[in-house]
Amino acid sequence: MKEKIKAAGIKGIRVNSSGCLNRCKKGPLMVIYPEGLWLQVTNKKDIDLIIEKYLINNRLTKKLVISN
Repeated sequence: MKEKIKAAGIKGIRVNSSGCLNRCKKGPLMVIYPEGLWLQVTNKKDIDLIIEKYLINNRLTKKLVISN
């Protein structure tokens, strides 16, 4: 994901690894701050959607959003 963000020329984004964030049962997750937006990421297409739709175009991909 870091490489794709850099290649897209997006600035001001930091990508960090973490543990399960107390939601291990929900599978691979990502949280975007400062919004506190939780997303379930299961494949590379999901990462592409997040970068293209949300980070570049500020449009939410609802199928990836999980409830807090």
